[in-house]
Amino acid sequence: MGIPGLEHLHAWIGIPFCSMYVVAVVGNVTILAVVRAERSLHEPMFLFLCMLSVTDLVLSTSTLPRMLCLFWLGAQDIAFDACLTQMFFIHSFTTMESGFFLAMAIDRYVAICNPLRHTTILTRTRIAIMGIIVVIRGVAFFTPHPILLKQLPYCRTRIIAHTYCEFMAVVKLACMDTGATKRYSLSVASVIGSSDAILIAVSYAFILRSVFRLPSREASFKALGTCGSHVCVILVFYSTAGFSIFTHRFGKNVPAHIHIFIANMYLLVPPFLNPIVYGVRTKKIREHVLRMLRVNVS
Repeated sequence: MGIPGLEHLHAWIGIPFCSMYVVAVVGNVTILAVVRAERSLHEPMFLFLCMLSVTDLVLSTSTLPRMLCLFWLGAQDIAFDACLTQMFFIHSFTTMESGFFLAMAIDRYVAICNPLRHTTILTRTRIAIMGIIVVIRGVAFFTPHPILLKQLPYCRTRIIAHTYCEFMAVVKLACMDTGATKRYSLSVASVIGSSDAILIAVSYAFILRSVFRLPSREASFKALGTCGSHVCVILVFYSTAGFSIFTHRFGKNVPAHIHIFIANMYLLVPPFLNPIVYGVRTKKIREHVLRMLRVNVS
């Protein structure tokens, strides 16, 4: 159905959503192309950034094109198997996004707190292992979701009051007690999200402690500016995702349009902001992009 209560604004809401999607795709593809082309960027930070960019591309592409068809073309129908597929990609890649935020926080912690051993601690092999663990975790914990929903009987309405196929929105359509299924989903999302957020907070606490000990005030402010922009993106992701999770559990009085609008934010805003914060604000990537543009113009 889209956003209940805001159907008359769907066409207008689609404009900023489409703009964010275009920026997300162009930005993340640019990061991948630059890091692939420049061997000097084959460092832990940029390798993790590439993993995050791939995750952002899959996450935004699994939701935005279908959502824009809904907003602009009124295409409200979706096949059940396609709905389950979209759900799997959304939930598993959201978990991967959280995991890569944690991996990047660990990388920043090692780079700032133990710079002399950065490349020896985070070797290519360990980076690959960390990436594989993040992917396996996302797939393993959320593969049961579509399988569980596929086995449920559906005899009520087939209308989903949402902009995409979210697990909790679909499970409500089943005509049997789904309390255990809901508890499993909320528990998995809560445990993974809270544990990642706590570990990220601990990493940045140690980073800040090291930053304030730097002898140069200019270096301290530069490091704080970089960390501050990273923390802002992470806060947007976890605050909106946390709001969505806990609204399902406790927010019975939260208006549906507010809940669904914020649920869209944690799928749209991080893929839009990540290329800007981690790409444009990173000097090495910015210089390589400008160099490539100059070569193409000349």
